[in-house]
Amino acid sequence: MAFSVGLQVYSVRDYAEKDLKGTLKKIKEMGYDGVEFAGLYGHSPSEVKNMVEEIGLVPISAHVPIEEMLSDPDNVIAGYAEIGCKYIAVPYLVESRRPGTDGFEQTIKDIEMLGSIAKRHGIQLLYHNHDFEFKKVNGEYALDILYQTISPELLQTEIDTCWVNVAGENPAEYVRKYTGRAPVVHLKDFVMGSKKAEKMYDLIGIESDKKAESKDEAFGFRPVGYGVQNFPAILTASEEAGTEWIIVEQDSPSMGKTSMECADISRRYLKSLGI
Repeated sequence: MAFSVGLQVYSVRDYAEKDLKGTLKKIKEMGYDGVEFAGLYGHSPSEVKNMVEEIGLVPISAHVPIEEMLSDPDNVIAGYAEIGCKYIAVPYLVESRRPGTDGFEQTIKDIEMLGSIAKRHGIQLLYHNHDFEFKKVNGEYALDILYQTISPELLQTEIDTCWVNVAGENPAEYVRKYTGRAPVVHLKDFVMGSKKAEKMYDLIGIESDKKAESKDEAFGFRPVGYGVQNFPAILTASEEAGTEWIIVEQDSPSMGKTSMECADISRRYLKSLGI
């Protein structure tokens, strides 16, 4: 399989917050080819560009909150173009923008507009899903409606395989469904207990959605290959779909390991598969 392998830097944010350049060096040493950003940790785009060039990492993409992009679309997107990112992704929707709310229709329009601006800057817009996009609207998943409404030229997929599974769908089949439109796929593993946790999202800037913990651990993130996901099937589907980059993401560390150790465990697992 001819994939390049990246790491979502958010996975090791506790290290990146203290020393971004040192963290990027460790990511490279573990065998990752590139990185996806979720914030620049106080650095300017030019500083980050110099870091990745010096270290030899590809700046694949960046997760940028939709409200941040909408606040100043040209300048925000231009910053990531300066770094050298090929993609920029809408990472998350607050509740007022989600399917089933009055804000969802406007969200689709906003994403389409941002896709056009990204194109002008030579960047492809992606959408990174969770499970709430698998709410049905007029008999179809909202995620599919999003991709049906906006042209592939303006919006490509960044399928998060964890959340597809949590939503009750087959991650491999969902990646395959978007063949030719799935340049980047998120590899994320997890374990699920007897019930779905009420709050599973642990995302930058979303203070109210911290992951619930319980003695039974209803839900928990794991390094790639250490949870319930069928990654050989997902990787085969990704290859068939024409995916260029697979990106490891682990929202929070587990198994008594640090976030950096978890990232290393994930990379070692992929190496064991010949990737």
